Amino acid sequence: MSGKASRHTHGRPQPDGPAPFTTLVELTFEKRRIEHWIRFGHKSYEQIINRRRSIVGFAPGSLFAFVRWASGEHGTIVSRIDIVRAIGRGGPFQTLPFVRPGGDILLRLDGWPKVQRALAAIDAVEALNVDPADASPDHWRHVHNRLSAGLEPNAYTPERHAAWIGRRRIEP
Repeated sequence: MSGKASRHTHGRPQPDGPAPFTTLVELTFEKRRIEHWIRFGHKSYEQIINRRRSIVGFAPGSLFAFVRWASGEHGTIVSRIDIVRAIGRGGPFQTLPFVRPGGDILLRLDGWPKVQRALAAIDAVEALNVDPADASPDHWRHVHNRLSAGLEPNAYTPERHAAWIGRRRIEP
């Protein structure tokens, strides 16, 4: 991260660098070759490096979905989705390519059929008018476990979301 790189979020300059303990994700877009993008999440920082590369940041405790796809001469090489909770200072974490320092991985799936099913689960949460970044982390773990086993995940419902909101209010 060069200090000379432009830092913009929707046309507004950012302070000089991310806030302390921000989880940083490197994004790349080279059409038909490499595509790393954020499917959902609330960015707290963004640095545009050039037309093809940027770095986004997430505050501790926030959830985001990071999708990676790459292609070679003979077709798709990588199809992957990770739903991650950004970590705070001193918190345990797993490492993940292009994510610094890493995060609490709630869902990790490889292969386009499983990635498509995970994206459909995200769409189903959005269909309830719930931001997937605000959904229960336990739901994303459940989706990971069910899809990894080749099973259909249980639907996220307004009742489950209300229970999560209530639990969040009373947990430290």
